[in-house]
Amino acid sequence: MGFFGKLKAGLEKTRKNFTEKIEQLVVGYATIDDEFLDDLEAVLLSADVGVHTTAKLMTDIKKGIKSKDINGPEDLKPFLQNKISEMLTEGSNDIKLAAAPPTVIVVVGVNGVGKTTTIGKLGQYYKEQGHKVILAAADTFRAAAIDQLEIWGTRTGSEIIKHKEGSDPAAVAFDAVQSARAKKADIVIIDTAGRLHTKSNLMEELKKIGRVTSREIPDAPHETLLVLDATTGQNAINQAKLFGEAIPLTGIVLTKLDGTAKGGVVIAIKSELNVPVKWIGVGEGAGDLRPFVPQEFAEALFGDK
Repeated sequence: MGFFGKLKAGLEKTRKNFTEKIEQLVVGYATIDDEFLDDLEAVLLSADVGVHTTAKLMTDIKKGIKSKDINGPEDLKPFLQNKISEMLTEGSNDIKLAAAPPTVIVVVGVNGVGKTTTIGKLGQYYKEQGHKVILAAADTFRAAAIDQLEIWGTRTGSEIIKHKEGSDPAAVAFDAVQSARAKKADIVIIDTAGRLHTKSNLMEELKKIGRVTSREIPDAPHETLLVLDATTGQNAINQAKLFGEAIPLTGIVLTKLDGTAKGGVVIAIKSELNVPVKWIGVGEGAGDLRPFVPQEFAEALFGDK
């Protein structure tokens, strides 16, 4: 099965909670009236599209009815697919690489979202693209995180830069960048401690990592990716808001899309936060994390192809 097939299969729960409910609405109503629109709004909210995004889509639908782009319930599904695809493609989802290697990627997120595993999979992806990868174990607060990253390093053939537990995370990042320059590596991926917005000392550590890497390499970090667990729905939005207030995020990695009916959170993240989803995970395998392609997501969500 190709990645599109996995994406479509992974979105099955979301599709049942979203697209199929829309189809049931379409069959149940001969015309679009206020009751139909109320039911549609409830479907959008239940799929974790979010209050702000739902309001925007409902406004678009009402405009579509006035402009005769929607003449009956049967026109709704293609109209929504088009609007959601437009929302997701606004701005740039491009994954940034440095003009001259190495590219520095800092990965952040709370514990439990699959952050270290995501880093391993990112390393695997870049190795498959022919890049030389260095993984930096800058989550020095947990010995388990260092051990887990080492396993991924062995699995992907990537070098690991680590210090002992409890050491300065920024020093690990510094050594990783220095090593990358000396060994002509293409990609440096830096793991960081799982943080909550209430842990101001951890947020300061994160800023320090940014300062250290930018001193060594212009424009670094080139990507600061926040890993979110799709199964948490609207809680993922709250996490993204809090992280975005503390540090400049360049993109989102959304994991566990295959285990949730809340895949609509992809749309909410893009619409409410204006931070692009750049990577999505739809399985446990090393190859199940891939760059996010908005049109593919919309097609998979609405069951086309």
